[in-house]
Amino acid sequence: MKGPTGCRYLADDRQKNYVQGGWNVTGDAYLLDDDGYFVYQARTDDMIISGGYNIAGPEVESALLLHPKVAECGVIGAADEERGQIVKAFVVPKAGIEPSDALVRELQDFVKQTIAPYKYPRAIEFRTALPRTETGKLQRFKLRQAS
Repeated sequence: MKGPTGCRYLADDRQKNYVQGGWNVTGDAYLLDDDGYFVYQARTDDMIISGGYNIAGPEVESALLLHPKVAECGVIGAADEERGQIVKAFVVPKAGIEPSDALVRELQDFVKQTIAPYKYPRAIEFRTALPRTETGKLQRFKLRQAS
């Protein structure tokens, strides 16, 4: 973005990171569609680059949340020698659902059928809860630290 408004951190070192040559660098990634509209994809720090593909973590989360056995989830990029990163999902199953290898495969197959197959989580870790702020926002950085 460029214009008279935007991100300003006066007398703060963050100014040079967020405003460069008059441009406000937001840290958000957008896709320009065929009709000329910008479509939000994800925060750039939530983008996963796996085998040369850019994968938006929130898109994979949205697909997983459509599954009837998933209560909540968080998706990050985890380091991988071959691909650079892989999609890793942290999943809290709904009450009464037991984590298992069969459930991992079921969730992976579901994501492959819901969005592009290359975006499926190659690793799934089950949790009883996900780290959240006091306002309920998912703390992905804590998931990254745990990987």
